[in-house]
Amino acid sequence: MKAIAYRHSLPITDAGALLDIELPVPAATGRDLLVAVKAISVNPVDTKVRKNRAPKDGQPEVLGWDAAGVVTAIGPDVTLFQVGDKVWYAGAINRPGSNSEFQLVDERIVGHMPASLDFAPAAALPLTAITAWELLFDRLQISRDKNLTGKSLLVIGAAGGVGSVLVQLARQLTGVTIIGTASRAETADWVKKLGAHHVIDHSLPLAQEITRLGLPPVDYVISLNQTDKHFEHIVELIAPQGKFALIDDPEHIDVRKFKGKSVSLHWELMFTRSLFQTADMIKQHELLEELAQLVDAGIIKTTLAERFGTINAANLKRAHALLESNTAKGKIVLENFQ
Repeated sequence: MKAIAYRHSLPITDAGALLDIELPVPAATGRDLLVAVKAISVNPVDTKVRKNRAPKDGQPEVLGWDAAGVVTAIGPDVTLFQVGDKVWYAGAINRPGSNSEFQLVDERIVGHMPASLDFAPAAALPLTAITAWELLFDRLQISRDKNLTGKSLLVIGAAGGVGSVLVQLARQLTGVTIIGTASRAETADWVKKLGAHHVIDHSLPLAQEITRLGLPPVDYVISLNQTDKHFEHIVELIAPQGKFALIDDPEHIDVRKFKGKSVSLHWELMFTRSLFQTADMIKQHELLEELAQLVDAGIIKTTLAERFGTINAANLKRAHALLESNTAKGKIVLENFQ
């Protein structure tokens, strides 16, 4: 089967950063599905792994943690899917990724694809939607009662992949007042269209921006990027007994500064359940099933922003380069192998 991989951690400008290769088709065992990949999207985690995880002995490493496709075979213990089902998923970071014609994935982290979407718009959603869902409802435990108003949520980096889904979920499923951050007119408009009540400029001091709008201290803060840059302002603007969640990897933040306000801190990594085979691993299947219903009902929209063509090394290198520039809006999707 065709696949795109890397053998050495290299800058994306290097000719060998990503390579077109051939690999054997794997066989489904246990609770695994064998999926024929039809579309993928690219996430910052792809670039981070490529740069920081060197393959063993130059063996090919296949990236990719967002896919939509068709089940072509199932393991003997599979109960949730059948051959021919259209599916979407993010996969597991400790297994070969979706940048290949066929991929094995545990059924407990897979959902049936929304009937209203084609493969490309479906592939834009799984990783970011799972991350956003777990941030809101598992980590911060925000109520899904839309009538419970009066609480506020600040989303730092709201125009990116996770933010684009998170703002929608928060607006459609909760009663919180949403403040999104964006630094360009284009991305600010995007965040407003997704449902943010307010948009502030994260190139300016965030605490001052909250004050400028006449808003009270924020109950929930989710930082999706540049946490270390904004941390001092987060400490200032968050409400006493507030909750703070993050997904990036700040070099240095002094969490002791939260003690005076009794602020709780929550990390989110959507791969935790699959990495540790947690008892509640099937919750990712369940949330993807519910998300598909929300998409089919027109409540949640795909965040596909750009189509980069066929799934191959050249197009994936362009996608990695755009993500590394930190100017991407929404999701980049590639379709089909040739």
